[in-house]
Amino acid sequence: MWTETDTDNRLIQRRRTLRGARIVFNGGRSTINATVRNLSAKGAKLEVSSVVGIPDTFDLLVDGTARQPCRVAWRTLKELGVEFRSEH
Repeated sequence: MWTETDTDNRLIQRRRTLRGARIVFNGGRSTINATVRNLSAKGAKLEVSSVVGIPDTFDLLVDGTARQPCRVAWRTLKELGVEFRSEH
């Protein structure tokens, strides 16, 4: 995992956005509200009140879109960088 201070080496640049989302895990029984701060076809930067209790893999439900499986690439106290995973 890299941290917020590491160099941004993404192949696909993310575009800034401000959208509501929910982090869904524990078989859909647990959810955490999040804000999508930037987004690309491959991943997103999420803002949450705290990363405590958020697992390394979960589904992301962005307002108006389908559920997207994710893996945490990095985290700080209140932000997560996630990579979208295929469902296979």
